[in-house]
Amino acid sequence: MKREVVIEDLREMCEAELPWGELDGKTVLVTGATGMLASYVTWLLIHLHEREGIHVSVVALCRNRQKAVQFFGSYIGEPYFHLLIQDVCEPIAYEGKVDYVFHLAGNASPYFINSDPVGIMRCNLVGTMNVLDWARVSGVAKVIFASTREVYGKNEEADLLDEQAYGTFDPQDDRSCYPESKRAAETLLRSYFLQYGIPYNIVRIAHSYGPTMRLENDGRVMADLVGDVVAGRDIVLKSSGEAVRAFLYVTDAVVGMFAVLFHGETAKAYNLANETEPVSIKDLARQLAALREDRKIQVVVSEGGQKGYCAYRRTALDTTAIAQLGWKPQIFLKEGVSRVLQFNEVCSTHQKCTICS
Repeated sequence: MKREVVIEDLREMCEAELPWGELDGKTVLVTGATGMLASYVTWLLIHLHEREGIHVSVVALCRNRQKAVQFFGSYIGEPYFHLLIQDVCEPIAYEGKVDYVFHLAGNASPYFINSDPVGIMRCNLVGTMNVLDWARVSGVAKVIFASTREVYGKNEEADLLDEQAYGTFDPQDDRSCYPESKRAAETLLRSYFLQYGIPYNIVRIAHSYGPTMRLENDGRVMADLVGDVVAGRDIVLKSSGEAVRAFLYVTDAVVGMFAVLFHGETAKAYNLANETEPVSIKDLARQLAALREDRKIQVVVSEGGQKGYCAYRRTALDTTAIAQLGWKPQIFLKEGVSRVLQFNEVCSTHQKCTICS
C-alpha cells in the first residue's frame, strides 16, 4: 500500500483550487523523478489519472532504475506511465509528444557540493540545455524549471527579496558551483525563449522539505536534524544554531509549481517560499527532538562548522507575485515535520517495501 502520509498529501494537493482538468489529455515529462519534489509531482499526476478521472500521462526521467522501481514500480507498464532511464546530461531520448516539462533534476545538498561540484554544474548547465534543445524540436507548451533562492547571492542590505533583486557571488567560493549554475541555467531559459520561443517559468524555491527527502549524506539542515531524530541520536549542531530559516513543505511547493504552470506569466520567475514561520536552527532542533516521545534526544551545540553551507545572511523572499496567482502555504511547520517523522519511522521498519505499491 502507499504510505498513508503520501496518500493524504496527494489528496490535499488535489483539493487546491487549480484547473486540474486542463491536464486532461496532456503528457508531462518530469526530470529527476525520484527526487523529493519531482517524486511528488509524479505521484500527483498519477493520482490525478487514477483517482480524479483526469487522463494525464507521465514520463518519469531518472538515472537509477532500481530507485525508480522503488518509487514507481507498481505503475511500470501502465499505458499512462513511461519510465525513461537516462542521465539528463545526455540528449533526451524520448520521441513521444510532451506538453509540459518539469525540469527538476539536480542536486542541492552540501554533501554533493563538496564531493561532486562538477556534476552539479553539468546537470544544471548541460542538462538544462539538453531539455531545452529537446523541447524546441518537440513543441513543448511550457517548461517549469526549479531554481533556488540562492540565485540572489549576497544581498544583505535588502529587507525582502523580490524577483528583481540582484546580489553578488564570489565565483571562487567552493559553494558557487550550485547557485552560479542555477543562475546560468535561468539565463539559458531566457535565451532559448528569445531565440526559439520556448515558453518557460522559473520557480525560485527556498528550503523545501518532505517525507521522501534524503536523510543520509545530504548535509542540509532539515535532513540532518530529521535523520538524527529518526535514528534516535542526539542532535549535534555544527553552528551556534542562531541562523534563521523558513521551511516550505513539499505539498505547498508542488502546488505552487502547478499554480505557476497554469497561471504564471510566460518567461517570468516566481519566488516560492513559506515565510510565515521563520525559525532558528536551534529552536527547530528542539522542536524535532520533542516530537520523539519514546526517546530523550539532546541538542548539542558544536561550532565546528561544515563546508558546503551558504554563509550569507538570510533575507526573506517576497512571495507577492505567486500569491497573486492564488497560492499560499497551507502546511505549518509542526504539521510538516510530524508527517516527515511519521513517514520515515514507518519506512525504517520496512526496508524492502516500495514507497508506491
